[in-house]
Amino acid sequence: MTDPIDLTAVEAAAALRRGDLDARELFAAYRARAAADDTNSFTWLADGAPESVPGAETVLAGLPIAVKDLFCIEGVPTASCSNLLRGYRPPYTATAIERLQGAGATVLGKTNQDEFAMGSSNENSAFGAVRNPWDRTRVPGGSSGGSAAAVAAGLAPAAIGTDTGGSVRQPAALCGVVGLKPTYGTVSRYGMIAFASSLDQAGPIGRTVADTALLLQQMVGAGGQAGSATVDPRDATSIGWQGADALGIPSADRLDGVRIGVPTELLADGVEPGVRAAFDASLRHAEALGATVTEVTLPHARHALAAYYVIAPAEASSNLSRFDGVRYGNRVQAQGDGLVDLYTKTRHDGFGPEVKRRIMLGTFALSSGYYDAYYGRAQQVRTKIVEDYRAAFEDVDLIATPTSPSVAWELGALTDDPVAMYAQDVMTLPVSLAGIPAISIPAGLADGLPVGLQLAGPAFSEPRILDAAHALEQAIGFDGSAPRATVTASGEQAR
Repeated sequence: MTDPIDLTAVEAAAALRRGDLDARELFAAYRARAAADDTNSFTWLADGAPESVPGAETVLAGLPIAVKDLFCIEGVPTASCSNLLRGYRPPYTATAIERLQGAGATVLGKTNQDEFAMGSSNENSAFGAVRNPWDRTRVPGGSSGGSAAAVAAGLAPAAIGTDTGGSVRQPAALCGVVGLKPTYGTVSRYGMIAFASSLDQAGPIGRTVADTALLLQQMVGAGGQAGSATVDPRDATSIGWQGADALGIPSADRLDGVRIGVPTELLADGVEPGVRAAFDASLRHAEALGATVTEVTLPHARHALAAYYVIAPAEASSNLSRFDGVRYGNRVQAQGDGLVDLYTKTRHDGFGPEVKRRIMLGTFALSSGYYDAYYGRAQQVRTKIVEDYRAAFEDVDLIATPTSPSVAWELGALTDDPVAMYAQDVMTLPVSLAGIPAISIPAGLADGLPVGLQLAGPAFSEPRILDAAHALEQAIGFDGSAPRATVTASGEQAR
């Protein structure tokens, strides 16, 4: 008999709807695993299943999900993994989580992340670093590292993260699971603690492509059907699902007629040999399934790293100004009695080093005399990147790259070199700046660690991306989970 923990989210939800699985028992099984785990993936766990478990009439029917710590959930600790918000319990729930709960999902716990989503390794957390389930001496990626690690380690069937510059896709790649960044604006940002408002987007993480599609349907709203019901009036950037096709569960097993472009600019330097080998093998799988693979050019993609690290810190500088100990955040009493002293002490003690670094970068970029030279110029580069993708998609349907230029690196290896850390997002940043959708799926192993394959498409091309990713997923045959620990009846973990 199949262990319920081994079921994918799609399989578990179907079993719950049929009555073959008990929602409370499934919740308890996952909670026991999460409580005993040593990856530090969770910052908070629910005491138990809700008193009223959703019934079979809902799509998710009681499926437990893990939620990144920057999503507000009414009454649940939500700190965005910062000491400045430690202990905060929001009076409202984020729209994306509200929609998942409306579809029957139950929140298993909140997952660890880089503080305010600023990081690529999940080492910038006030709750400590997350450890990669494949090798606990290595990072899981970031900033949604806790969500990706939880799914990979079998602590949750699926999880929710956010992607600003690759924060769903990159940890999914490093942990050997699937992560999807939707088209900007399709999923409401209401109730997400903001990092960079023109880039932040919620996205699902699952063991399979179908799992991410199932969650995305509900996060978008109205079951993934186009229409005004998917627009959230509480989020000014919400445009809802505008795709011509409804968001369904992918089932394609061929890629006949699909044109896949490979941008030479992003593969020129810095890609580890093992990562490149897995990527090339994935392209051969695509061709065997009927796809045409050709080179494309994205001439301004090489400037994405510089542009992103002007735009994102600038927006972070503005967004995080509210956390001052008066409007929001834990107040630290200053020695002096002035308001400036209170602000200074609160922010000095409350923010971690990486957040302070990005606030200072952003404030400088927005300062008088530098705005046009830095922020204005970065926005011009962003426009060029958008135009590059638009031109490329006239010739191809999808663009493929490795998700990350490397496999998971050792904890602490890059913490003293911020530029090297930032460069780990070189493959994901252009997609984020363009606002288009992309998915990362496991492409195999290099040196015993997962490698991710990224597929990007035009705005609202999620159905095509999901179909192509599903077909490749079947061909590659990666099982999508790290070697798992067993949990004894007493709740202890054995390996």
